[in-house]
Amino acid sequence: MATKRICMFLMLLQVANAGIQAQCKIVGKNLAFEIADTLFNKPFIDVDEWREKPVRHRYIHGGFEGTDTRFSFYFPPKEQYEGRFFQYVTPFPDNENLSQGATGENDKIGFSVASGAYFIETNGGGKTDFTNPGKRPDATIGAYRANAASAQFSRIVALEIFGGNRPFGYLFGGSGGAYRTVGGIENTQGVWDGAVPYVLGSPMAIPNCFTARMHAMRILNGKFQQIVDALEPGGSGDMYAGLNDEEKAALQEVTRMGFPPQSWYAWETMGIHGFLVLYGGVVMADQKYFKEDFWNKPGYLGYNPPKSLLDARIQKISKIRAVIGYEDAVKLGLSEPLSAEDRGSADNAWKNTGDKGEKPEAFQLEDVMPDVNFLGGDLIIKTGEAAGATLQVTKAEGDKVALAPTNSLDVLAKIKPGEKVQVDNSNFLAVQTYHRHQVPGKDYYVWDQFRDKDGNPIYPQRPMLLGPLFTMGAAGSVPTGKFSGKMILLGSLWDREAYPWQCDWYRQRVIENLGDKTDDNFRLWFTDHAIHGDQSNQLDDPTRVVSYLGVLQQALRDLSLWVEKGIAPAATTNYKIEDGQVIIPPTANERAGIQPVVSVTVDGKKHTDISAGETVTLTAVVEIPEGQGKLVEAAWDFDGSGTYKTVVDLTKAATKSNGSHIEISQKYTFTKAGTYFPVLRVAAERNGNTTTYFAKIQNLDRVRVVVK
Repeated sequence: MATKRICMFLMLLQVANAGIQAQCKIVGKNLAFEIADTLFNKPFIDVDEWREKPVRHRYIHGGFEGTDTRFSFYFPPKEQYEGRFFQYVTPFPDNENLSQGATGENDKIGFSVASGAYFIETNGGGKTDFTNPGKRPDATIGAYRANAASAQFSRIVALEIFGGNRPFGYLFGGSGGAYRTVGGIENTQGVWDGAVPYVLGSPMAIPNCFTARMHAMRILNGKFQQIVDALEPGGSGDMYAGLNDEEKAALQEVTRMGFPPQSWYAWETMGIHGFLVLYGGVVMADQKYFKEDFWNKPGYLGYNPPKSLLDARIQKISKIRAVIGYEDAVKLGLSEPLSAEDRGSADNAWKNTGDKGEKPEAFQLEDVMPDVNFLGGDLIIKTGEAAGATLQVTKAEGDKVALAPTNSLDVLAKIKPGEKVQVDNSNFLAVQTYHRHQVPGKDYYVWDQFRDKDGNPIYPQRPMLLGPLFTMGAAGSVPTGKFSGKMILLGSLWDREAYPWQCDWYRQRVIENLGDKTDDNFRLWFTDHAIHGDQSNQLDDPTRVVSYLGVLQQALRDLSLWVEKGIAPAATTNYKIEDGQVIIPPTANERAGIQPVVSVTVDGKKHTDISAGETVTLTAVVEIPEGQGKLVEAAWDFDGSGTYKTVVDLTKAATKSNGSHIEISQKYTFTKAGTYFPVLRVAAERNGNTTTYFAKIQNLDRVRVVVK
């Protein structure tokens, strides 16, 4: 009888809760909303429902009548709400539901709810169509206006749901999303109270970071393994050893441009990255450089080309034998499989810029292409209905060429087997030294290598700088360092896409604007052993690099404390710039910021030689910056798998300085011959919480063991 009563009570409770939720639904409800940007003065809501995954939250979806802008709001239960929101900005406008389905540390919805915030994401005014750049809308809509309108309307909805005061709002985004984050907070007033842009480029990043890197990739192909080995623990330290003059010059050029040398470990997989979607825009903007100047005029590398450039050039006439669709292209390794995780991410958003499966992905040709280090190029259509058109090509392998997702669907539809084509990478080779002809002002110090003693460019210069144009397309304006509110900027020291010095460039603009009030409103934290990507489950080598998501999450929490309660965050990382490289001190308290520092030795050294069956002693010292938490995780990887199977019992570690100095010792026996790089990876958490996914700040260190 008692059991029946309990069941009846629970059923009545569920019915009551459902009734309350139904009464509170705001689909179709006319909420008063006034905004100066009249394009967005008619918001609507078409979904309002409670969801249980990834955590319990109230999902509200809608948009603005007369526009393509759509938004998703994720509200926590009232008892978890603390009066703020976090809003994520993708690298380029895409979709308002990208954060759904993420798990663990990557879960933005769960993190926001755990931080007392509701979460916002938008489509930025409508997905960017890279196949038809001429039809893109007003850049300011995607840069910040759609995001700003959604943020402002979210406050109306939040007040309807929770009551209380105006919610505080914080914007964050990486890579192209960092441009859009900076554009948002610099071009609006009263929308956001603070921002956390991360892996930010300067207004001169595009295309120059990519062109300098590709130039080095072409010339140094075949030499990267020895370069990486020299920089490893126990290596010679001289990455130029064994290189000829051309190779040394290329490596020195890209290093001075800011490429972190340690990041060459990924030379086999890094490819051309986001330049895939930028190449066509560069060629379109400066056609004279490619058609007339590079191969024909003094001062350009193509005028008197070195043998390496001539050997890399392809101008091969052939015919199309067959069209290759998406599924076959993936099987052949010619196309990337569609990934929901990649969409909207800082590192891989560019991979999903086309409609997979609805157009040709590759062509099989009648001839085998020359075997060169092909980084990209063009397919010029010689005959047929599309004669005269040019398609972008990403690969030329054997008798097959892979097509970029940026190619026009209209042109692709016209191409048939049997038509004559020319595979030509002349323009792609030319673009690889374009940065030499784009020397900006002296605040861009990495270009000093291209100036003479009087400060004048040593190479012919193009009539305009393309970088600021690309930046305006993303951010709506060129960043100035002038903003209202507070900002924590995050940079990754191994970032091979947005070279780390560019965070310093923006900091200098902030200092010009705020002067001695800079520290009242701005921080810059660098994360060591971190790259460009923000997907912690897709690190290309977890034995070398760590996720910076914990730093990002803690930055958002610290930013909210700074704005709402006046609690200042950790100081800006101490650093200096030398020849384009960001140099940081060796100890945690000297560095500042919030990342722990790890130092590992093997038998007291960074490198040891032993015989199979011998046991070594690995010793690690972990330092946590004062007041930045406690060590909650430490694990060893001995086999290079990145699985970190040997977990350290931290209760047995020697601890000093109130938990900020930890010493760890581990013995290990190597039974097989080979070269090993044992790694210790650690994580600190502000409150010593060992069970949370979020805001764990990682770092690592490694040593070399040669077993004979």
